[in-house]
Amino acid sequence: MKYWRIVASLVLTMVLFLFPPSAEAASSSSITRSAGDELKAKDFTGQSLIGAEFTNVDLENANFSNADLRGGVFNGTVLEGVNLHGVDFSNGIAYLAKFKNADLSDAVLTDAMMLRSLFDNVNVTGADFTNAVLDGTEVKKLCVKASGVNSKTGADTRESLGCR
Repeated sequence: MKYWRIVASLVLTMVLFLFPPSAEAASSSSITRSAGDELKAKDFTGQSLIGAEFTNVDLENANFSNADLRGGVFNGTVLEGVNLHGVDFSNGIAYLAKFKNADLSDAVLTDAMMLRSLFDNVNVTGADFTNAVLDGTEVKKLCVKASGVNSKTGADTRESLGCR
C-alpha cells in the first residue's frame, strides 16, 4: 500500500512538472477600464469610494476632495490637476500614476503603496504619508515644499515623508 502511494505521488509530480497548470493572476488592469474622457473633471467630492479602482484612465481635473478612497487603486492613471484635498487614501495603491499640479493637501496617505508614480508640482501641505512607500526621487521632490500638520491624524508632513 505504501509503495502505491509513493508511485502515485511520483506520477502526479511528473504530470504537474510536464503539464503545469496555467497561472492566472488578477490585475487591476483586467478589472476596471473606462472608455474615453467620461471621468475627466468628474466630481467625486465626499463620496465613499472604498476599494474603487481606476485603471488606465484620465482623471484630469477630477475632484475627489474629502472622499473616502481607503484601499483604492490608481493604476496607470493620469491625475493632472486633480483635487485630492482631505481625501483618505490609506492602504491605497497608486502605481504608475501621474500626479501633476494635484492638490494632496490634508490628505491621509498612510500605508499607501505609491511606487513608480510621479509627483510634479503637487501641494502636500498637511498631508500624512506615514508608512507610505514612494520612490526616493519623488520623496525628495515632495520634501522641497512639504509643510504643515494633518488635521485628522496630527502627523507632520515632513516627518511622515522622512524629509531631512
